[in-house]
Amino acid sequence: MLQSIIAAALRQRLVLVVVACVMVGFGLNAAQKLSVDAFPDVANVQVQIATEAAGKSPEEVERFVTIPIEIAMTGLPGMTDMRSLNKPGLSLITLVFTDESDLYRERQMVSERLAELRDRMPEGVTPVLGPITNALGEVYQYTLELPGEVEQHHVLTRDELIERRTLQDWVVRPLLRGVSGVAEINSTGGYVKQYETLVDPQKLHYYNLTINDVRAALARNNANAGGGVLPQHAEQYLIRSVGLVRDIADIENIVLKENKNTPVYVRDVATVRIGTEVRYGAMEKNGYTEAVGGVVLMTSGGNAKQIVSRVKERVAEINGKHMIPGGLQLVPYYDRSQLVDAAIHTVTEVLGEGIVFVVVILFLFLGDLRSSLIVSANLILTPLLTFLVMNNIHLSANLMSLGGLAIAIGLMVDGSVVVVENVFARLSHNHDHVHSEEKPSKLRLVLDATQEVATPTLFGVTIIILVFLPLMTLEGMEGKMFAPLAYTIAIALGISLVLSLTLSPILSSYLLKGGSENDTWLVRWLRKPYNAMLNWALGHRKVLVAGVVLAFFGSLSLFPFLGTSFIPEMQEGTLSPNADRVPNISLEESLHMEGQMQKLIMSVKGVENVVSRVGRGESPADPAGPNEADVLASLTPFDERPRGMSQDKIAEEIRTKLAALPGINLVMSQPISDRVDEMVSGVRADVAVMLYGDDLALLVEKANQIAKVATGIQGTQDTRVDRVGGQQYLTIDIDRGAIARYGLNAADVNDVIETAIAGKSATEVYEGERRFASVVRLPANLRDSLEDIRQLQVSSPDGPRVPLKDLATVKVVEGPALINRNMGKRRIVVGVNVQDRDLGGYVAELQQKVNQQVPGAASPDDHCADHNCGDLLPAVHSVQVSSLCRADHYGTSVGLDRRHSGTVHLRRVSVSTGIGRLHRAVGYCRIERRGAGELYPQATPGRSVAGGCHTTGDAAALPSGDDDSDGRGARPGPLPVCDGTWIGNSKAVGDCGDWRSGEFDGVDVDSVTCGVCHV
Repeated sequence: MLQSIIAAALRQRLVLVVVACVMVGFGLNAAQKLSVDAFPDVANVQVQIATEAAGKSPEEVERFVTIPIEIAMTGLPGMTDMRSLNKPGLSLITLVFTDESDLYRERQMVSERLAELRDRMPEGVTPVLGPITNALGEVYQYTLELPGEVEQHHVLTRDELIERRTLQDWVVRPLLRGVSGVAEINSTGGYVKQYETLVDPQKLHYYNLTINDVRAALARNNANAGGGVLPQHAEQYLIRSVGLVRDIADIENIVLKENKNTPVYVRDVATVRIGTEVRYGAMEKNGYTEAVGGVVLMTSGGNAKQIVSRVKERVAEINGKHMIPGGLQLVPYYDRSQLVDAAIHTVTEVLGEGIVFVVVILFLFLGDLRSSLIVSANLILTPLLTFLVMNNIHLSANLMSLGGLAIAIGLMVDGSVVVVENVFARLSHNHDHVHSEEKPSKLRLVLDATQEVATPTLFGVTIIILVFLPLMTLEGMEGKMFAPLAYTIAIALGISLVLSLTLSPILSSYLLKGGSENDTWLVRWLRKPYNAMLNWALGHRKVLVAGVVLAFFGSLSLFPFLGTSFIPEMQEGTLSPNADRVPNISLEESLHMEGQMQKLIMSVKGVENVVSRVGRGESPADPAGPNEADVLASLTPFDERPRGMSQDKIAEEIRTKLAALPGINLVMSQPISDRVDEMVSGVRADVAVMLYGDDLALLVEKANQIAKVATGIQGTQDTRVDRVGGQQYLTIDIDRGAIARYGLNAADVNDVIETAIAGKSATEVYEGERRFASVVRLPANLRDSLEDIRQLQVSSPDGPRVPLKDLATVKVVEGPALINRNMGKRRIVVGVNVQDRDLGGYVAELQQKVNQQVPGAASPDDHCADHNCGDLLPAVHSVQVSSLCRADHYGTSVGLDRRHSGTVHLRRVSVSTGIGRLHRAVGYCRIERRGAGELYPQATPGRSVAGGCHTTGDAAALPSGDDDSDGRGARPGPLPVCDGTWIGNSKAVGDCGDWRSGEFDGVDVDSVTCGVCHV
């Protein structure tokens, strides 16, 4: 078959040369259209559910919002993970699906389940799906600036921040959202404009009005109406009533009531002004001013290079045509295409240098320029055709896939070198040793020479391709990272093989003329030491073989000491020195501290500018709190930095300068690596130690112990423990007896609190296409202290006004700042960044020291029986730590994260009266009596894991009255066994042994021996 292909190619050589030229054009076109990114798309299929629940604490958000949604989402086809974040007023649930899942199909399924759930949500709470993007979707970030104001260090006023945020929301955002490939624009910074009606309580009391009367009047006086049509002879008029509020004066002139034949207007009891919404986030730039900007999110799976290029073209058009009023310009401070261009430049530079080196080496060894040019043609055409194939199979170009091409440069020419060298030798031999009348034709010589080496060439290239086959079989993140490299190499080698057996013989038939078969001077010079070594080796065969064997086993003995890491860290040219502070810090104080940080960062040589996003942006899928900051420190280009200022050096100087600031928890990272870490585990860190349980205090205690251990390990760069506590709440605990005496309901008190303090929207004011909320609230000086809130007046049905302090207890208490959950269990994370050390060795040492120094700690391969199972046991595994073993007396159930293997033994766990507490002690088990079974009621809430354990057994063998009416749970007969039961997406499988007691009806169980529970 190979002979036929080669012969056909030589017969149609002119056609194939033309085809090759045409393919060069297609290849160049494919190279321009290639999906390009700096980093492989390792994003998994995720769907986010964001829910805003204003005024609710994390525990209330968890109870009323998150848990119902999690239960509704349990069992979704293809779902592999479910994690949630609960913060004051916000629930963010992330559902992760298999890589084979279709994102739009999964979003549809989630939407259908949310539609069934919305009626069961608290009033005013509506879950929404996050944008169709992923953690790597932040490709372009910008601020709104006037030309020259950065050089002048102009500090923006409050009015300027309001105006710029308005322009960002209503001008810039619509302009950029129309760009193809853009999923969403997340506005950040500034103040959101609104119309405020600040009521005076004394004037309300004088006119016998309430704050709700004002709000209701605003709602009733802001609408248009239609009156049908009015026929007028041959025409007709459309009748409409115009009652929309247009400005502040219209609001002031709204009538609230009539008092002694005199109308009472809004202006008589309140001050109407332009105000701002309560903000939960802001933006700081270069340490001297706040700023307003946006984040461009690309669609999941999009072509980052093309999308950013389109965004930049649109930004250039907006700036060039002055589309933003006031002369404002969009100034980028993060542009993914810069990193993409740098990465592509690096790889193309390597490819170019590789081609030059190959040509030079071929010329030096072959001694013939024409032979080198023939091989170089193969070397140029192969990458172009590889780009064409990559486009058709949707394989993006990035550091890994293009790195595969760089690796394969030398391999690409193997087949062509063999063919060309053999053809050259045949032509030379025929020229020197064969009489002219006996010489075969040149085409025949080329055909014979190519056929002679075709089979060995095919086998050689095929074997090289098979070497990369294991990389193609990788799954998950490893597959997304390394499989493109293997595919690219395989494609390139396959194309080079075809070209070496078709194009190379054709070009040889046109260009080669043969020549001397003598070695070139370089080969002759290299042969002398080689011949000497070869002669010595043949004369000392036993010594040589023994030395090779010894070296082999010596290298094996060194293997355990090698460090391991997933991939080398890529330097992105932008640093993220992210800092979080105490949870109860105010946004203003956090901004002040962020300004101090930025001034210190800007003082480091090599830093170009710094922009921080503090707290949340507009999108509910942006869950950061006021104590958290997402910092981007853009570095000057490498060739413009001071000598010796590498990215690592700059990061170290930043860390040294920021160490002097109190009250911050610093984690140094980079934008893409930060997002990849967050996408994989929900944590922005190299190593994540995850602890699961129900007791937040115990979780925090163990997490702090682990963080202390990690700090003392070589290579630890930063440690960060989830700050789940420390948030202070001003709690208004309503006294039901007190409100009953005044004829009030709890809703009456809550309504006054919500309207007077937070402000409640009454209607919307339209300014052309723009619309702004109109809210009613008390002036700031009447609601900015604890005593002011105690003195809030609540109107009773009988007329008298009652201060809030007489209806409720107003006090400040401390509570959780956030609650993280994973697969239905609470979670706390210790995040660690590692520097100057391999990740695998670091994790192994961390695991060992945690087991030794943290009381009760054990790895998944150890046994609870050998330790105190009353403690939470973290287990370090690779980049993530995700296991739990806890089985204290009547404590939390045993849970094992199904993603990591391990075993847990439970021995002699005391259990008290009834299967309800047995469930909590033994964990995710299914108690089943041998023989025919019948499903019995689940143990009572609070004594069993929700959704967890059920009991089966023979009804006749159970004691009478075992219907769980006594609240202790259904109780089985003797000799139960444990088999598997699904809890969400986790499965615990065990083989329980015998009970040491044969009675269960109200009798304490002395001990339980539970065998091995495998994950």
